[in-house]
Amino acid sequence: MLRKLTEIVTRFPKSTIAIFLIITIFFAMQFPKMKIDTDPENMLEQTQADRVFYDKVKKEFGINDLLVVGIVDEEVIFNSDTLARIARITDEILRIKGVIIEDVVSLHTSDNVTSEGGTLVVKRFMENIPQDRAQIEKLKKDLYANPFYVDKIISKDGKAASIYIPIEKKDQSFRISKEIEKILKTELAPNQKYYIAGLPIAEDTFGHEMFVQMGITAPMAGFFIMLLLFLIFRKPIALIPPMLDAMLSVIWTMGLLIGMGFTVHIMSSMIPIFLMPIALLDDIHILSGFFDRYPAIKDKRKALIATMKDLYRPMFFTSITSAVGFGSLALAPIPPVRVFGLFVAFGIMAAWLFTNTIVPAIIMLMDSKKLDAFLEKRQGRISFADKMLKALGNFSFNKAKIILVASVLLLLTGVIGIYQIRINDNPVKWFKPTHKIRIADDVMNKFFGGTYMAYLMIEGDKEDTIKRPEVMSYIDGLQNHLESLKIVGKTSSVADIVKRINYVLHDEDKAFDVVPQSQSEIGQYLFLFSMTGDPDDLDNFLDYNSQKANIWVQMKGGENIQMRDVEKSTTDFMRDNPVPKDITIRWSGLTYINMIWQNLMVWGMLKAVLGSFWIVFFLMVIEFRSLRMGFISMLPLTIAIVSSYGFVGFAGKDYDMPIAVCSALALGMAIDFAIHYLQRFKAVYRELKDIEAANTFMAGEPYRAIMGNAIVISLGFLPLITSTLTPYVTVGTFFALLMVFSTLATLILLPAIMRLLGKSLFRGRI
Repeated sequence: MLRKLTEIVTRFPKSTIAIFLIITIFFAMQFPKMKIDTDPENMLEQTQADRVFYDKVKKEFGINDLLVVGIVDEEVIFNSDTLARIARITDEILRIKGVIIEDVVSLHTSDNVTSEGGTLVVKRFMENIPQDRAQIEKLKKDLYANPFYVDKIISKDGKAASIYIPIEKKDQSFRISKEIEKILKTELAPNQKYYIAGLPIAEDTFGHEMFVQMGITAPMAGFFIMLLLFLIFRKPIALIPPMLDAMLSVIWTMGLLIGMGFTVHIMSSMIPIFLMPIALLDDIHILSGFFDRYPAIKDKRKALIATMKDLYRPMFFTSITSAVGFGSLALAPIPPVRVFGLFVAFGIMAAWLFTNTIVPAIIMLMDSKKLDAFLEKRQGRISFADKMLKALGNFSFNKAKIILVASVLLLLTGVIGIYQIRINDNPVKWFKPTHKIRIADDVMNKFFGGTYMAYLMIEGDKEDTIKRPEVMSYIDGLQNHLESLKIVGKTSSVADIVKRINYVLHDEDKAFDVVPQSQSEIGQYLFLFSMTGDPDDLDNFLDYNSQKANIWVQMKGGENIQMRDVEKSTTDFMRDNPVPKDITIRWSGLTYINMIWQNLMVWGMLKAVLGSFWIVFFLMVIEFRSLRMGFISMLPLTIAIVSSYGFVGFAGKDYDMPIAVCSALALGMAIDFAIHYLQRFKAVYRELKDIEAANTFMAGEPYRAIMGNAIVISLGFLPLITSTLTPYVTVGTFFALLMVFSTLATLILLPAIMRLLGKSLFRGRI
């Protein structure tokens, strides 16, 4: 059937190209409908238990995503000018659309709890700007006398102040941060610096820059690939088939995704980067084979049919195995990952279709006279690369036993490296260390209690449960334990408020800086606070019926392992200090949710890819009609993956989101070279009936095609390492690493196996 398709395409090349371009226009017309979703929280199903619970916590306690602005003075912020600037900045921020005005926390908006003549007084720290040294000292004294706000809105050394800005929607973070920056640049003095931190701004900024970087690095990669293809084939028109194949694959895939109503998420935005190298692989084999055959045949159509005849099976199986590798992600528990995997699989099969239609059609339109002249110059010329490949083929064949031993050692080394891998991620670290998001994160977590928010919700079985002294004391004890952890900078809860009221109403006697041991007293204090101050001040920590309480946990780091360690330490504390009767305690918050979805993604993708590994093995057994050949075809793939991930482990690189995504790429691409090698070797051996002669042939055009693919992919995506976003850097680096191991495993290991086992493998099959 494929031969018939080639015959039709080569007879009607212009019509073939026109038909596919018309269809492509339809897919391209879907692009204006594109909807972008940059919220990593949507990595989880809407019905996922932890996400449902987080939504519940946010609703019950009026919690919103936070931006944290830090203002740092080289000397100290306690002077009239700087305090006035902070007040003006806060007032301007309150005017920004999307900011939740009543919940902004700062020197200018926060209330202090004190007493005057035994009467509770709740009023702002800075209702008016202090004008003299006495007023400034009073403000300073009031702030540092209230531990609730130290390391929260004021640093211990007095050189930094912060503003906590809750926003209506996370996807407004980038826009709001830009408006805040304008205010800060206008208001701050030259000796003052500002920083904007928090997971929402990191995630939304990543979403914004992701598309900017895609618009820069993808064309750069495409241009660099074209340059490499030119250096390989030395003919400009040879660049058109593979680049058009890649471009059409991307347009069809993204057009279908958008047309079906899917949003372009962080994952799906990377589809073009993943499709481009896969789409090029088979095209290089066709061009290389055609240029080798044409000088002898002198007929483009016959040369193409002869070339394609040897490539139909390997091209189909390389495409189907790559599609299976990515399609396996449909089993992952993360919706955007499923979409990513399925549409990349579609794109791979679209590229296979173009390889069998568009590529031969374009070759048919090449000028015969120019083609003859070009190939005459190449004929008989043995390049340095040809000599190197021939030497590599001879070495691999002649040193078979040594190579097998070395391969086993390499495999074992890779396994050891894999055991060094640490599964971990942090969205803030998706930016390079020099990025302002990373710098702000470092500075803010140095001066303050932490910009990574997590929450512990305490729930009782009936109203007023939280007012029970043993419950309130347990909350206080749990906070003390959390603050003893290095990664936790500060915690806040209703227990802090109750303790503060008890303390100030007893003339600031340290003996009363504790939770009262009377439920009625606790109830009175909470009533006094809500009547004297702003009733909304309690909403973030206690529900209306006093049945649920919420502990704010500010962490100085947001890595998965850090959140996991805090969670485990909390569990250990509750085991050693039993929770009061009829009380449940559960984690939530954005930092916790990130840990959940990243763990689900990493383990889900790993399981999916391991499952598809066996599917690929089954396909190889079918393809070669031999269990042993199926096993041998998987060896380069196995060595490439184990060696690549072993290198990741030894290098100390965390197994994070981009590395997890690359696991599907590893499965799809590492098998391609082995399929092409074994299919060509089998066909040549059938003709020559001699293993050594077959090896000599393989060291020619087949080696050149495989090496050409390796060079184009490993070097072609190096522009990705210039990105400001580390996931793109990781993908570019991993592409190169995977290609190196795949190429070496194919061109060195397989000839050695053919030397030792070739005759027995092909006996009765020729």
